[in-house]
Amino acid sequence: MAYIEMENICKEFKVYKRNSSWTKTLKSLFIREFETKVAIQNINISIDKGELVGYIGPNGAGKSTTIKILTGILTPTSGIVRVDGRVPHENRVKNAEKMGVVFGQRSQLYWDLPMTETFQLYKKMYRIEERQFKSNVNLYVELLEMQEFMNRPIRQLSLGQKMRANLAVALLHDPEIIYLDEPTIGLDVVAKSRIRRFVRELNKEKGTTVLLTTHDMDDIEQICNRIIMIDHGQKIFDGSIGELKDLYSEGYMLIVDFAEDNVSLNDSRLRVISEEGPRKTIIINTNEIAIAEAIAKITEGNSIVDLHIKEPNIERTIERLYENKERETVQA
Repeated sequence: MAYIEMENICKEFKVYKRNSSWTKTLKSLFIREFETKVAIQNINISIDKGELVGYIGPNGAGKSTTIKILTGILTPTSGIVRVDGRVPHENRVKNAEKMGVVFGQRSQLYWDLPMTETFQLYKKMYRIEERQFKSNVNLYVELLEMQEFMNRPIRQLSLGQKMRANLAVALLHDPEIIYLDEPTIGLDVVAKSRIRRFVRELNKEKGTTVLLTTHDMDDIEQICNRIIMIDHGQKIFDGSIGELKDLYSEGYMLIVDFAEDNVSLNDSRLRVISEEGPRKTIIINTNEIAIAEAIAKITEGNSIVDLHIKEPNIERTIERLYENKERETVQA
């Protein structure tokens, strides 16, 4: 049995219908009209324990609604959802004991307390045994490099320090799964790298299941092994990053500096997308031609000064996926 199971999950909201005319507004004081908004529809997701999963989609796609259903905050309109065999909205307390949540734009820290006291507060809140508490504090302080600010009030910490502190607090009780919502938003390059490295290390050390929602594709590439994509409340892709690139990327990019300007490539599988003097940028699809063969074809009869290979860009790959889905929708 998978750790997370969602079968045909739908969530609808009744929204009060606002009227522009004065007479209709007056009428609504006595008779309210509502319209139904579909947040997610027929979502099927299965996640095994210990997986690192990126859950992505544009704003309004239904990501937050899905997370709220998994955490037990919302009840689905229809369908079956289980987390470790429990129905979240029916077992909220037990579900909360097994999960951790970090929102990039919200904090669960207390403004005037230093981290030493914050840890003690959460120890009592979660009823954490002393040995487990000390072990986890030592582990997270070391992995997240928190030594320098343990005794400073939260209000004096930088954004990156606060995010590290939020992660440590969310994980203090050894949750089996952690939901991360934009954990690196607003952080500098060094802070982002530290957070990403920590999440991978956490998964390796404790086998914690991670469900990550983010708009930062570097987060996805550096943390996750699997991507689930949704749009307009429906799942449109579920697979590895490699599978995503194989299916939807333009291909590998070869940036070649030739010794001469006038170079002809007599192979339709080598598509030149830009030229700047002797430099050519060539796209190749590895389903049509292997990289080694492509390089052999390029160097055949040509003098090469330099050559760089760039992997398919994940952001552009995702854009192409959404473009394909939009075309399919229009044609249907």
